[in-house]
Amino acid sequence: MNIQQAFDIAAADYDQLRRLLIPCFDDFYDTAVRVVPFEKTAPLSVLDLGAGTGLYSGMICAVFPNASWTLMDLAPEMLEKAKARFTGMGKSPRILVGDYVKTDFEGSYDLIISALSIHHLEDADKEHLTERIYSSLKPGGMFINADQVLGSTTEIEKLYRTHWLESVCTLGVSEEELNQAFERMKYDRMAPLNTQLGWLKKAGFQDVDCWYKNFSFAVFGGRRPV
Repeated sequence: MNIQQAFDIAAADYDQLRRLLIPCFDDFYDTAVRVVPFEKTAPLSVLDLGAGTGLYSGMICAVFPNASWTLMDLAPEMLEKAKARFTGMGKSPRILVGDYVKTDFEGSYDLIISALSIHHLEDADKEHLTERIYSSLKPGGMFINADQVLGSTTEIEKLYRTHWLESVCTLGVSEEELNQAFERMKYDRMAPLNTQLGWLKKAGFQDVDCWYKNFSFAVFGGRRPV
C-alpha cells in the first residue's frame, strides 16, 4: 500500500476521526482560520496543498465567502469528499489531482494553506516546497501550515507520542481506528518546528511565526513581503 491508497481508504471516515485523533482539534483549526490576515470580503485566490476532504479549506471558505479555491491532493477519493463539501457551500473549486512536490501549482495566490499533509515529506522535499510556495505567493501573500512537528529531542518526542496516545484513548478512539491511524503514521516524516521556521526565513518569508502549538500540533507560517 502507498500513501495515496492509505488515504483513499480513509476518506469515508476521515472527518469523523479528526476530532478523536486531534485532541486539540478546536483550538488547532480555530487558530489556523483566525490567523488568515485578509478582509473577510476580499476576493482571495487560495491554494490548499494536500487538501484531503477539504476540512481546513472549508472552514476558511465559510469565513471568506468571496475566495476562489484550488484544491490539490494525490488521493482522488479524498478530493471527491472535498468537492462535495464545496458544492454544498455553493462553490466550484478547481481540483488538481497530483503530488504537490512535483505538480505545477498553476497560478499565483494570495493565500496558500496546508493541514496535516506536509509532514509526510522528506526534509529535502519540505524545504524545496517552502521555496516553491514562496514563489507562488503574490506579494503580501500568506502561507499557513497547520501540521504535526517532531519533538526537538528524543525525550520531547517521546512525551509528544505518550500524550497523544493517552489523549486519543481518553476521547474514545477504538482499537481498529487506532490501528488504522498507526498504519497511516508509517508515512510520517516529521521535522522539528524550529527547523521548519528556519526554512521559511531562508526562503524569504517575513513575519514568520508559530501561532499555536500543542505538543506535536502546530500552526505556523509567514508572509511574502509586498
